[in-house]
Amino acid sequence: MIKVRVASRARVAEDIVRLDLVHAEGGELPSFSAGAHVDLFLGNGLTRQYSLCNDPADRDRYRIAVLREPSSRGGSAHVHDTLTEGAVLDISPPRNLFALDETGGEHLLFAGGVGVTPILAMAHRLHALGARFTLHYCARSRSRAAFLDELAAAPFAAAVRLTFDDEPDTRLDLDTALASPTPNRRLYVCGPGGFMRFVTEGAAARGWTPEQIRKEHFAAEASVGENQPFELLIASSGQVVPVPADQTAAQALEAAGVFVLLSCEQGVCGTCLTRVIEGQPDHRDTFQTDAEKATGEQFTPCCSRALGPRLVIDL
Repeated sequence: MIKVRVASRARVAEDIVRLDLVHAEGGELPSFSAGAHVDLFLGNGLTRQYSLCNDPADRDRYRIAVLREPSSRGGSAHVHDTLTEGAVLDISPPRNLFALDETGGEHLLFAGGVGVTPILAMAHRLHALGARFTLHYCARSRSRAAFLDELAAAPFAAAVRLTFDDEPDTRLDLDTALASPTPNRRLYVCGPGGFMRFVTEGAAARGWTPEQIRKEHFAAEASVGENQPFELLIASSGQVVPVPADQTAAQALEAAGVFVLLSCEQGVCGTCLTRVIEGQPDHRDTFQTDAEKATGEQFTPCCSRALGPRLVIDL
């Protein structure tokens, strides 16, 4: 873990706060690649992931931006209410599940709302590489769009396209934006689920292949249908752990004294990924690819369940 200090803090949009984190003992922070995130170990016992949005060439700070979620379970509310200038906390080293394919010939970046955070780091990196790219930034209104001043002053400002729901003249035209899906083009999208579906399904309908599209979720999609109870059999001990309909598998395991490493608790980060020896998971995460889910070899106990009465898991 890395101990950092909040060096500065500012409101960058409605309900969005920006934090600059520096090494608590001075000096440089570990390098990171565009699209990377860090885990924040919050004082209320929660761990949350936030994308790094500054230029990856910066080694003196990490910059994050956090939206206060109305339905926050304590993560974003804690950041907004507690992490003032001077606060000290632990974070993980950066890791990247949303990396740039720097071999691509042209890059289309799509950001929805606070989903601009990893996209902004990508734009800095692509500009440094001299790569061709366009950044489409969409938000409900200008007041809810973070870093507009920074984007306007950026050396790549000419590559930025802004879209706001309350300004019809700025409407995002997917036919134009996603035209000519040639093999050397790459598409990256981050933001709310509905926005991501709009872009990715629009891209697929216009001939973009799954290999050309990269995306990062902030939260798993809400599950549809009624939860059914099931059992978990711990392979190492033979212990059987019932999972009621109103508990997650991770909660049931914890109550039974079985430790599972957790972080996001939404199926986004993959921290709790667990091998399945027998049974068919009901995948509800957004971490695994469709191909990985089809194998049924692993599941995320923080949110996923079972399609049958029992899963045998490698714990």
